[in-house]
Amino acid sequence: MTLRLFNFMFILLVAALLGSCSSSMAQDGSVTVTVQHAEPGIPVKFGLPFPKGALQSPDHVRVLNARGEEIASQKTEVTTWEPADTSIKWLWVFFFADESEEYTVEYGDSVRQSVFTENPIIFKNNQRESGFAEINTGTLHIRVNKRNESGFIDRVQFNSEMNGFDEEHTILTGIAGRGTFLDLLDDAGVDTSKAVVHQHFIEKGSGPMHAILRVEGEYEYEREGHENAPFVTYLHAYAGKSYVKILHTVTYTGKPDKSSPLYGRQHEDIGTQTEKLVDEEVRSRDPGLTQPNDRIRSMGFGLQYHLEENQQITTSLLDGDWWEEGEARLFEYSLGEGEKASLFQTGPDPKGIPPVANSGADTRIDEGFVARVSAGDVVTESEKSEGWISLTDGRRSISIGMRNMIVEYPNELAVNSARNLLHAYSWSPNEIPMGFERADTEPDGGMVGNFAQGLTKTTEMAISFHDGEADEAAIRTSLNLVLNPPVAHAGADWYSDSGVYGTFAGTDHNFQGLERSVEYKMKWMLFNRDWEPWYGTFDYGDVKNYFFNYEWYQWANNEPAQDFQWWFNFMRSGNPEYYDMARDASRHTMDVDNTHWPVPRDYRGDTNRSLDWFDHAAQDEIWPYVGMGRRHAGQQWISMLSAHVWVPGWIASYYLDGYHRGLDVAKLTGDYYVRRIFGGHGLTGRRLYLSIWNLAELYDATKDYDYGKELDDRVNIFLKLQREQGGRANIDRYGYSQNYISHGLSKYLQMRDRPDVERALVTHARSMYYNPPLDHDMESYLSSIHMLLVGYDLTGEENYLLEACSRSGHLVMDELPQPFESYSTQRDLADALEGASNLPGQGEGPSFRGGSPIWTFTGGLRIYGWTHAFNVAYTIDRLKQRANTSGLDCAVR
Repeated sequence: MTLRLFNFMFILLVAALLGSCSSSMAQDGSVTVTVQHAEPGIPVKFGLPFPKGALQSPDHVRVLNARGEEIASQKTEVTTWEPADTSIKWLWVFFFADESEEYTVEYGDSVRQSVFTENPIIFKNNQRESGFAEINTGTLHIRVNKRNESGFIDRVQFNSEMNGFDEEHTILTGIAGRGTFLDLLDDAGVDTSKAVVHQHFIEKGSGPMHAILRVEGEYEYEREGHENAPFVTYLHAYAGKSYVKILHTVTYTGKPDKSSPLYGRQHEDIGTQTEKLVDEEVRSRDPGLTQPNDRIRSMGFGLQYHLEENQQITTSLLDGDWWEEGEARLFEYSLGEGEKASLFQTGPDPKGIPPVANSGADTRIDEGFVARVSAGDVVTESEKSEGWISLTDGRRSISIGMRNMIVEYPNELAVNSARNLLHAYSWSPNEIPMGFERADTEPDGGMVGNFAQGLTKTTEMAISFHDGEADEAAIRTSLNLVLNPPVAHAGADWYSDSGVYGTFAGTDHNFQGLERSVEYKMKWMLFNRDWEPWYGTFDYGDVKNYFFNYEWYQWANNEPAQDFQWWFNFMRSGNPEYYDMARDASRHTMDVDNTHWPVPRDYRGDTNRSLDWFDHAAQDEIWPYVGMGRRHAGQQWISMLSAHVWVPGWIASYYLDGYHRGLDVAKLTGDYYVRRIFGGHGLTGRRLYLSIWNLAELYDATKDYDYGKELDDRVNIFLKLQREQGGRANIDRYGYSQNYISHGLSKYLQMRDRPDVERALVTHARSMYYNPPLDHDMESYLSSIHMLLVGYDLTGEENYLLEACSRSGHLVMDELPQPFESYSTQRDLADALEGASNLPGQGEGPSFRGGSPIWTFTGGLRIYGWTHAFNVAYTIDRLKQRANTSGLDCAVR
């Protein structure tokens, strides 16, 4: 064969191959994204799902504004459809908003980005023993040092002209060992912390427009008996922007009370052995349980500012009662030599230890909220602040804002002109110390426990820099990314059609009787959050469970995946209130409702000494309960249970909000499953069903082999147990946990080709159809709705759909006699909701126990999660599809 002939045949072969490839390429497409709460120039970041096979690379995506013009954007592949398919499943999209309210994301094999940022970020990360990280946004140069420097930001230089940096541009520097702090107080006095940075990393999502630095360190204490406390800081910086966002998580490692040591004894409900168990009756007589030991004296951030003389502060209070929006009232003050100024916010019962003040059914709490500005000898007050303070010398300005300042009290923003110090306290030293003692020694959840040690708290703030005297509008705009961040929504159909959570209905349809059961419940919980109020540093984001005689009882601690209910309904509706609540709920539950410590530090291989590995391997083993959740109780941290941890909402916050900590904490729970600390106990009943759902979500996000192997093993155990139970997948004791199985295995089938799992689901759906679960009364009966729908999807058997529809008839809500927002008191709204409810009462419905008060519509989200939250949207979707061909409506309109 001649060379020319060979080349010709080779060209034909390549053309044929390209032709066959192009025939299998996905078609180009686009999706419209609505962005709310965005002013021009504000960063916008959101997660966007894609159907299987639709997108192969983040390089094949671009963003257009409302005028159809391409704008600079940054994309990050978050996870794929693997192992079933290599295409992208979730993508993070980042850009700076313009005046548009709608943007178009175009994607596909022929799509290429052609507009890029003019001033890309320069990001350095020197991992040597005494290394540093530097981020250059053009206007800011930020440096973080390792080891014994400030433990936070060590230097910020600001130059709006974007022509380089030198010493004259330095505007902030760190305070040795006190850049962040978590100071403890016990009977011996205050033990001041010293922050030490161990490692810092360029985090996922970093690129030319948005840089994310993860900083890990510990607080060291001088007093013997105070364990080092880990912290994690995420620094977010933006190309060409003169502000930085900070997310800082601290871990409480103190001894919460003065109870007698357990010396390895374990409570029976969370026992990992049978020899050393707690005698709950003896423990209930220990008065030390109600006496605080290691309290938080103060926690927050500290920086030294570099401004000239003649400094002025500006801040803002809001007029009106604490629950009202209020008009802003500006406060300005010229600081004299050595004067101090602060913005302090607190509220009723900051420790949150029962009994706490509650609003009545007819009137709200009218005292306890205080927002105080003090500067020199001048003091002015209202009930709430806007959450920011600004400092200027006329040439340059520094502004700092704290997210959720009023609802996560007590906190404070403070300026000390004598030492040029700026502090942001997420627990103010001007409030009583935070103690974690029990309110009483009565058993809660069958145990007299205290599991506060190992909980965490994340604070979010922003620091912004300006030339000259920053005016009020400029301050608000620059801090808006924290205080009122943009909310992006791609439309309910897009989230549903992507298939990442199966197909479900949005809120626009003809089945409004069912829809109201969702809408009214979510609004009812938001109403109560701001009526009671359910506020405070370690409480905000949670809601309570039981509503009896117009009073609420027990913190929910997320059962069953309550934060995911908010994320799910945001996808369905685009309601920014749901987004905000989802974010707050996820952050609360991953911080306070999970166990984070003690754990050994990771070894990442960033040193050259082989001995460092062996030093690492010699660390104490992980505490067995790390990754396990806290049970619903009268206080957040006094009861635990092996089946009380829900991962789906944390993963959703990682996908939709780009919140890295969501995945970090989910991994703690995944590792807890892999360790199998409870032996076979953790591989049966609802513990097994819930672990399959949790692991399916985690494996989908990480593709980690260990999680996948553990998931496969648990699915196989599940199948074996089902065969031993006559085809019934879940035991009757936990009949209400149907959704864990149906949603967990539906997610699993997105990744694995398992006909045996499909058959198992159909077999169980058939059992639910012929022998309805009545073991937990209406909880189990109604939680089977989604399982019936799965049976319908897999077989096409209409009887399953008809039965799901019939059971859904109990959920239908009548329309309220007047608009929801017009009800001004808890009593009036509760009465109206109960009047509109069709939930079964005494003697009604299959095996109803006789009017149990937990079976009211005005209860919390716990039982609602099993009966409504993960059923209704899927039922409506199937009814819409079926009604389009046959007019079927099952009388649930």
